Amino acid sequence: MSAPSVRPVSEREARQVAEAAREQDWKKPSFAKELFLGRFRLDLIHPHPSPAVEDVRRGEEFLSKLRDFCETRIDSARIEREARIPDETIEGLKELGALGMKIDTKYGGLGLTQVYYNKALALVGSASPAIGALLSAHQSIGVPQPLKLFGTQEQRDTFLPRCARTDISAFLLTEPDVGSDPARLATLAVPDGDDYILDGVKLWTTNGVVADLLVVMARVPKSEGHKGGITAFVVEAASEGITVENRNAFMGLRGLENGVTRFHQVRVPAAHRIGPEGAGLKIALTTLNTGRLSLPAMCVGAGKWCLKIAREWSTVREQWGKSIARHEAVGSKIAFIAATTFALEAVVDLSSQMADEDRNDIRIEAALAKLYGSEMGWLMADELVQIRGGRGFETAASLAARGERAVPTEQILRDLRINRIFEGSSEIMHLLIAREAVDAHLSVAGDLIDPEKTLGEKAKAGARAGGFYARWLPKLVTGPGQLPRTYTEFHPPGHRDLSGHLRFAERSSRRLARSTFYAMSRWQGRLETKQGFLGRIVDIGAELFAISAACVRAEALRAEGDHGTEAYQLADAFCRQSRIRVEELFGRLWTNTDELDRKVVASVMSGAYEWLERGVVDPSGEGPWIADATPGPSKAENVHRPIH
Repeated sequence: MSAPSVRPVSEREARQVAEAAREQDWKKPSFAKELFLGRFRLDLIHPHPSPAVEDVRRGEEFLSKLRDFCETRIDSARIEREARIPDETIEGLKELGALGMKIDTKYGGLGLTQVYYNKALALVGSASPAIGALLSAHQSIGVPQPLKLFGTQEQRDTFLPRCARTDISAFLLTEPDVGSDPARLATLAVPDGDDYILDGVKLWTTNGVVADLLVVMARVPKSEGHKGGITAFVVEAASEGITVENRNAFMGLRGLENGVTRFHQVRVPAAHRIGPEGAGLKIALTTLNTGRLSLPAMCVGAGKWCLKIAREWSTVREQWGKSIARHEAVGSKIAFIAATTFALEAVVDLSSQMADEDRNDIRIEAALAKLYGSEMGWLMADELVQIRGGRGFETAASLAARGERAVPTEQILRDLRINRIFEGSSEIMHLLIAREAVDAHLSVAGDLIDPEKTLGEKAKAGARAGGFYARWLPKLVTGPGQLPRTYTEFHPPGHRDLSGHLRFAERSSRRLARSTFYAMSRWQGRLETKQGFLGRIVDIGAELFAISAACVRAEALRAEGDHGTEAYQLADAFCRQSRIRVEELFGRLWTNTDELDRKVVASVMSGAYEWLERGVVDPSGEGPWIADATPGPSKAENVHRPIH
């Protein structure tokens, strides 16, 4: 079998492509961006923003209908058993208008806010994570969102009414040998008169097996009259030359309609191109700025379910004469699930409301929510498995067969695992957020650490950097977090004191910024290779954002008279747990095994430890590590099955 058809790309070119796709301007304030710079701008998130009354009415009305649908027409056990969402369930979702939750009413959609869209995903995702993934992929990254942001009016008029009611969409970027490095994209879109001709193979196309419309990212070759570059297209899934060659099966999300899609000489009208040539990756990343919130929203739903099961199970299960919840080893796990669910919902709701108001730039907040939600969601599910013991490892079908409640604990663990990979792996999210976090430094000192810049350019950069740091560094010495009576509105009479947690967040924000500066000074241009350090910087920022969101949400609930006492208690518990993690992360910034680990990895890759692999057999099958993606006609059966 021939090698995969992937264009060779240097490390520098790959970085340039990624950098060109970034939104490089900050036209609106960002709480998280300021947080990484040591400026704790609580005024940007407090008082907690509130949705409009009419938005609440419409949102709650739909949630009521959706809850009834989830309880009466979604058979989660059947989806797990058959590894497929029944067609009648998808048709019911269409009738309900669930395909058009985020689409404007003038195109036949429901026009829900980001807040209520996420609440809906949390609800339906708790009934079936596979359905949550289908609806999210369709609306968060599929055809509707990029057209809303970048499409022409003609494109919106043509495609949005279909997406709102009847047609399922999918997003196609990943290829067999191209993941988070889009500079190596091999799928081509060659101009041909008023059309483009698409050739290539796309992998892991969520919804691709049942999709009617596709957003396809392809490389347009540079030529006369064509700027070229990675470009986005809306493609009819039934077009001649498109073959869904395989319906992929996974560890979890067994109802996911995810496949391998081949394009062979597929003709796409130029009128279906989204934005200009070369703007495809920027369109994809901009779409994800708010689209990423759908995933942590479903993690919130998972956390709520984990808490419910942990509470109900621990009420009836006794060991050594008392409920297992009263044993500290188990109780601490329940406390973690409860506190983390509260904080994660605070992060998602706050970010979503800010997205609706559009007065803040939330690209970092959304990325932090995705990273934090996926990691914490997995931990909560893992703790639930431990709380349930052997029953947590047993399937729901097996539990039911022997007469016990069919609780799908092991399933939620499997279903949630992909979230640490979906829409940007945790490792890539760390790097993406870190790049934004150090943007202010690179904007003034970037030329200083760029090996390709001249001495004159470096001298100018040095002068700019000197002026910036002369103004910035003194502000990192002291702040409101050192004054004992700041943020006193977060210590109302009769409630726990949250003001100390916000003072901690303010102090830690400045400490975080100082640590980043020290790292820039120490490693300069090599900082980008210190991924362990950058990952910890981002994780600290995520915890501080969650602390802030939890406190702000608790105060908002207290002010509204909605479980204020309980909210303050949960926020206090979360903040105390989070602060321990933050202190540990700060310690690991400078005391770690990163250098030693690099040496061990080099030895592993050189084969020095092959002796350690002896004594086992490898049950893996035969075949290449990466499937052949050479363009050409398909030799496989087309498993595409649109649902109409």
